[in-house]
Amino acid sequence: MKVLMIINGSAYGLDSTYNAIRLAGSLAKRDGVEVNVFLMGDGVTAAMANQKTPDGYYKLDRMLSIVTREGGSIECCGTCMDARGISDAMLIEGATRSTMEALTNATLAADKVLVF
Repeated sequence: MKVLMIINGSAYGLDSTYNAIRLAGSLAKRDGVEVNVFLMGDGVTAAMANQKTPDGYYKLDRMLSIVTREGGSIECCGTCMDARGISDAMLIEGATRSTMEALTNATLAADKVLVF
């Protein structure tokens, strides 16, 4: 099963972003499930490497890494990255700059599309 998760919310401003990334990691660990996370808008900030949060606080960059370790993909809207001054070098390992065309193709190929 192919699952596309589109995440729009800011990295640390919304519980929905945190919960979407938790779900993405959980789905990625399931046999037979292929997870593609597409980050848009402020969601691209979740894929920034070396996030510094207070002790005991969750780290979205580490949580997202579960997806790629389990064979899934993380794509970031290039236009959204540019608008926020985020370069490719600032992304976690395994996350890539992407396009609306790629999102269109992933949407058509997915068995399920979840939007957060």
